Order: sequence, then structure tokens, then C-alpha cells
Amino acid sequence: MRIDLHTHSNVSDGTEDPDVLIASAAAAGLDAVALTDHDSTAGWERAAAAATAHSITFVPGMEVSCRTDTGISVHVLSYLHDPEHAGLREEIGKSRTARLTRARRMVELMSEDFPITWDLVEEHVTEGATVGRPHIADALIALGVVATRSEAFERVLTARSPYWVSHYAPHPAEAVALIRDAGGVPVFAHPSAFNRGAVVGGAVIDEMIDAGLLGLEIDHRDNPEDARVELRRIARDNGLLVTGSSDYHGSGKPNLLGENVTSGQVLEAIVSLATGTPIS
Repeated sequence: MRIDLHTHSNVSDGTEDPDVLIASAAAAGLDAVALTDHDSTAGWERAAAAATAHSITFVPGMEVSCRTDTGISVHVLSYLHDPEHAGLREEIGKSRTARLTRARRMVELMSEDFPITWDLVEEHVTEGATVGRPHIADALIALGVVATRSEAFERVLTARSPYWVSHYAPHPAEAVALIRDAGGVPVFAHPSAFNRGAVVGGAVIDEMIDAGLLGLEIDHRDNPEDARVELRRIARDNGLLVTGSSDYHGSGKPNLLGENVTSGQVLEAIVSLATGTPIS
């Protein structure tokens, strides 16, 4: 089986509708695919219907935005959790509100140097989507300030830029605990993605494991090969699942569906560990 457990639709920062993403996954020869939009499950229903139509297995998921006490960004993938779980919904709601406030402030700062407005940014946000920096990047592309999202992140939206604004997000160990309480399976997304900024050390990973972390996303293009060796050791020593995924965003990133995959045995383990939402 070819299984990709990390993709994004335009419900967050991808470029394809959930049903189009599923069609793309089927066309790419995938047998199963997870939709893991940032802090949102709004695309699940459309993705599930499309998966039935295309005879592909759909794995409901979400990518939870987190932040350590020292300000390091961490993402935790959640599979098959209950989307109505009160505690997780409340925390995700706080994060979404904080991201919106942060995005507005960043646009305000950028407007002093570029002809960008909030109205222009909103033109690039699908109704109900989680607003983020990729939508600001799309507005900058429309203005001709940059040519691609990658350039926008490197030049304007980096944490080192004068337009950077931090935002609230739960501690990763707290997110892991909430996901487990919601019946989900938490997996640490691209844990050694040094190209995105600072990454956490062993102490934070230990906290996440103590809170109930069940897996590491190791086979991901942003994890350097040498770091994957250490990640596999951590997974082996702690009995964690090992996943591989594309982190597909449609045309928003160069990542290709199925460029990294997860084994059928691991997906079976995820399904057996979950008590929140059944696989479809």
C-alpha cells in the first residue's frame, strides 16, 4: 500500500479543495491519504465523500500548531480524534483566533513598506479556512513583491523580519495530552526540520512522550538524512510509530503526493490505537 499521512487543502494553507486533493491523491496512485489541515477539521466531510467516489481510504487528521516555552514552533499531527472533543476544540479555537490577530498585525506592519491590505489577503483565504502566513504570501505574490510562497517566507515572512509577530499556541506536550484525551493518535511532525528554524531537543520530546506521544514523522523531506538516524533511535527506544509523508500543499509547495509514505502496518497500528473517529 502507498499511504501519505500529511496533506493540506485550502481549508488551511493548501491550494486545492479537499475533494480535489483526494482526486489528486488517487491520481498519484495512493491507496490511503490523511487530510491534516492546520488547526481545522472543516475539510473532513468533503474529503471523505471524495475518497468514497475515488475508492481511496481517507484518514481524518489535523496538524496542531504548538509553541514551546522558549518560543520554538512545533507541529503535532493528530489522527482519528473526536472533532467535537471540548478541550481540544477550545484550544484549537484559541490558536485560530491568535493566528488571525497575528496575521492582521503583520499585514499592518508590512503595509508601511508594501501596498498590501487586509482586504487583499482575505481574497486568498477560502471561507472558513485557518488564516496564516501563506495567505499573506499569496497577497504579496499578487502584488508582484515576490514570485513564490518560498520567496515570501525567505524575504518577508521569516521570524527574522521586522514584520514578524508571535502568536499563542499550546505547548506540544499539552497538545499531545489533549489529542489522546480526544481519542486521537499524536505524531510529532517533521521534528528535525532545521530549515524552518530552531527545533526542539530531547527534553521537549521526552515531555511529549510522557504526555502520550505515539509517533514520529521521520521520512519527510525537511528532516535531514543524518537526523533521521537519531529519530529512528528515539522511536525504537520509546516504542514510537514511524511515519513518512509528503506534507503536500498543492501548488503552494514543491512537495509531491507520495514522495514519502507510511507502511500499511503503521496505519493499522494508528487505527487500532484511535478511539475518536473511525477510518473511512
